[in-house]
Amino acid sequence: MTVYKIPESVLVVIHTTALEVLLLERKGDPGFWQSVTGSKDAPDEALLTTAMREVLEETGIAATPAQLCDWHLSNVYDIYPRWRQRYAPGVTRNTEHVFSLALDCPVPVVLSAREHSACMWLPYREAADKCFSASNAEAILQLPHRFGPVCAKQLS
Repeated sequence: MTVYKIPESVLVVIHTTALEVLLLERKGDPGFWQSVTGSKDAPDEALLTTAMREVLEETGIAATPAQLCDWHLSNVYDIYPRWRQRYAPGVTRNTEHVFSLALDCPVPVVLSAREHSACMWLPYREAADKCFSASNAEAILQLPHRFGPVCAKQLS
């Protein structure tokens, strides 16, 4: 029996209070930089649970529910043709729910060897420019607005 991916996922932008953003490079896709992403494991899995699980799996960071911020923002996009075979026949769109995780400073990351080959912490504008995904870049660019004028003043 084939197990298909659920077309509902999370995007978790991990950043510092100074708005340095963690980016991960997808294994086998040089230059494909992104924040933490991942699909629900089961239709009834809570999005917050998906976000915590994906952060731990992809970075080794054990985030608590209180540390994760649900932006109550969803993006619906076409699944790239090269990845559609992972989904049930006829599924062509995914709904991505945006979360963030604010840390005091950059922390060491333990990458998932099967998913990522490298990571880096970058100032938010540079991170947005490096992202492969437009929705990921847009979420990163929203950080100063979501985390108040103090952060925006620090970046001026």
